[in-house]
Amino acid sequence: MDRSWFRRERLYFFLVLSLLLPGRGSTFTINCTGFGQNGKYMTALDSVFERKAFRPAINFSIPTIVNISFTVSAILDVVWDNPFISWNPEECEGISKISVATKNLWLPDIFITEFMDVDKTPKGLKAFISNEGRIRYKKPMKVVSICNLNIFYFPFDQQNCTLTFSSFLYTVEYISLGMENEVWEIAHTSQDIIQTHGEWELLGINKATPKKSVGTNLYDQIIFYVAIRRRPKFYIMNLLVPSSFLVTIDAFSFYLPAGSKDRAPFKITLLLGYNVFLLMMNDLLPASGTPLISVYFALCLSLMVLSLLETIFISYLLDLAITQPPPMPRWLHFLLLHCTSPRTCCPAVPQKRNTGLDHLPGMKEPMELAGKLPGPRETKLNGCPGSTRAQQEDKAQKQHLVSLWVQFSHMMDTLLFCLYLIFLATSIVTVIILWNT
Repeated sequence: MDRSWFRRERLYFFLVLSLLLPGRGSTFTINCTGFGQNGKYMTALDSVFERKAFRPAINFSIPTIVNISFTVSAILDVVWDNPFISWNPEECEGISKISVATKNLWLPDIFITEFMDVDKTPKGLKAFISNEGRIRYKKPMKVVSICNLNIFYFPFDQQNCTLTFSSFLYTVEYISLGMENEVWEIAHTSQDIIQTHGEWELLGINKATPKKSVGTNLYDQIIFYVAIRRRPKFYIMNLLVPSSFLVTIDAFSFYLPAGSKDRAPFKITLLLGYNVFLLMMNDLLPASGTPLISVYFALCLSLMVLSLLETIFISYLLDLAITQPPPMPRWLHFLLLHCTSPRTCCPAVPQKRNTGLDHLPGMKEPMELAGKLPGPRETKLNGCPGSTRAQQEDKAQKQHLVSLWVQFSHMMDTLLFCLYLIFLATSIVTVIILWNT
C-alpha cells in the first residue's frame, strides 16, 4: 500500500513539474472525459490556468509569436498559441472552440505607445481557444492618442497618425510581433466601418516594423501609419456658407446712397450678427492652432469693420461738404481726376457740375445754398458794388467742391465694393481648389 501510494505521488508531481518547468515538458493532449456535461470544461485546463503568470512556451529560448490586427473603429485583435492546450474535437463531441475568461489566461502585455487616456475596456472579457491551442483575444477600446495634427487647411485637412504596438515587459527574445491580417485587409475592413459614420475618411494604412532599443534591451514593435481626411461638407454648410452670405449682403449695401441715414445702422446690424455667428460657431473650430478658416473669418470681420468706418467717414464728409465744404488737397484732386477720367488733364478753371448731388438724401441743392448768400439788395445796403459777381463765383466754387467730395465718396464706395468682390471670388476659388485636392 505504501509503495503504490508513493508511486502515484511521484507520478503526480512529475506531471505538475513537466507543466511548470518549460523546456523540460512537451505538448500534451487534454482528456475530454466528461467534457460538455452540465456545461463544464475539462478539469485538465485547471493546470494551465494555474500557470497563467508564465509565458506559455515549451522552450523559453523560442519567442512566442503574437499576431496583431485591429480596425480603426478601436477593436484590438491579438492572437497567440499556447502549446499546453490541445484536444481532439472528435473525442470532445465535435467542439473545436471554447471561450475562457481572460483572468485565467496569460495575456501578452501589448500596449499602444501613443495611448493617452485611461483604459476603459470592459472587465471580464472572454478569449476564444481553439483545439490547437490558438488563443484569440478581442479587446474593444477607444484610443485617445498623440497625433501631430496639421490643421492649417481645416476643414480640408489630411492627417497622418501613428499607432505603435509594442510589449512593455518582454524583449525580442521572448515575444515576436507579427500580423494576423495583411495591411490592405485591415484598411479595407476599416473603410467599410468608417464610411457609414464619423467626420473622417480613411485614405490608407501603412506599416513599419522597426526594433525599439531601451538601454541594452531590444523590443519588437509594429508601427501603423494611418492617413485620414476630414469630410468638409458639414463645416462648409455651417461655417463658410453663412459667413459668405453675411459678407455678400454687406457688399450689396454699397448700393444704398452714400449719405443715407439707413446705411450705417444696416451695417452695424450686420456686424453684430456676424459676431453672434462667430460666437455660436466657435465650438466647431479647432481648439489649438490657427487654421486658414480662422484667417478667413478675421478678414471677413475686418472688411465689415472697414466698411462701417468708411460709411461713417463718408457721412461726416458729405455733411461737412453741405455746410462748409473744405478745400480738396491737390494730390487728392489729381488722384480723383485720374480715377474718374484718366484721359482728361486737370482743368485750369473749376468746372461747374452738380454730379451726384441729387442722389444724396439730406444734401442741400446748390440753389438752396445760394439762397443763403447775400443778394443784390443786401449788396447795395452794404455798399459793396460788384460783389454780386464775386458771390456767384464763390457759389460756383462751393458747388464744385461739393461735387468733388461727392465724387470722392463714390470712388471710395467703388473701391471698397471691388475689394469685396475680389475677396469673395478669391475665397470661392480657394475653397474649390482645397476641396478637390
